[in-house]
Order: sequence, then C-alpha cells, then structure tokens
Amino acid sequence: MTTKQERNKDFKKYVQLTNPIHLLAVGLGSGMSPIMPGTMGSAMAIPLWLLFDGLQPYLYWVLIVVAFIFGCFLCQKTSDDTHTHDSGHIVWDEFVGMWITLFFIPQISVLWVAIAFVAFRVFDMAKPWPIRWFDKRVPGGFGIMVDDVIAAIFSSVTVYVIALLIK
Repeated sequence: MTTKQERNKDFKKYVQLTNPIHLLAVGLGSGMSPIMPGTMGSAMAIPLWLLFDGLQPYLYWVLIVVAFIFGCFLCQKTSDDTHTHDSGHIVWDEFVGMWITLFFIPQISVLWVAIAFVAFRVFDMAKPWPIRWFDKRVPGGFGIMVDDVIAAIFSSVTVYVIALLIK
C-alpha cells in the first residue's frame, strides 16, 4: 500500500499541465495546490461561474450536463495517464459540484457564495451516505464525478433551506 504522499508524487510525475485535458482536470492548476487541492479547485470554480451565471436556466443546465459528461472523460483520461484513481489533484468534479450548488443561491453576494462554498466543501469532504458509497464503489471518470454531484445536491438543498429560514 502506498502512502498519500507517494501517490501525490506519482501523480505530479505524470501530469502534464501543457496537456489541455490534464490542465482542465486539475482545475487550471488549482488542484496542484500542496494543501487542500479540492478546496482550491472549489474556489477556482467561482470566478468561472461568474462568467456564465447570467445564462438562461435551461442553458445553464445544458452547460452543467456537458461539463459533467466532459468531466467523466477528463477525469478518466487524467487518472489513466497518471496511473491513479480519483487523485485529490483532479478537481474538475469540484468545479461542476460548485456550479450546481451556486445555481441555488438566492442572490449573487459574497455571503451567499460563501454559504454555498462552505456547504459544498462540508458535504464533499465529510462524504455522508450515500456520497461515500458512490465514492467507494463507482469506478472510473463517472465515479470521480458522481460523488461530487451528489454532494452538490445535498449542498443545494442546504442552501435552499438556509434561504427559506432567513426570509
């Protein structure tokens, strides 16, 4: 059994940031952070979200579906190329999870973005059931993506309930 440090070193040995697939999979480099790469990837998703937040809802969800499907490919290819499975450095799944969660904030403000960010990070890191079940049992790029989508669903419900309680 290899240690987390050894797996990270192996990942960094094989990942090529000049490869657009790898670059996207590691969240434009945010996932290469030596500390909390998932959190850094989630944070990097926010400015990109601002670029397409004004889309009509149906276009927003088309973008999410395309990002998810493309993400399955990105994550699988990068995992294969780096000889890892679901490396913490692969953060495209965090991008999609944050974009789902941010859709449900009641207004664009630092407070609501922060609430969405914290909610998503809590569910993504704690992985309560059924998130953990999917994380452990669903293989490949789809498996890498799906647990974050489920975390985003939990986070979205949390954001929605907080918004209702504050009204």
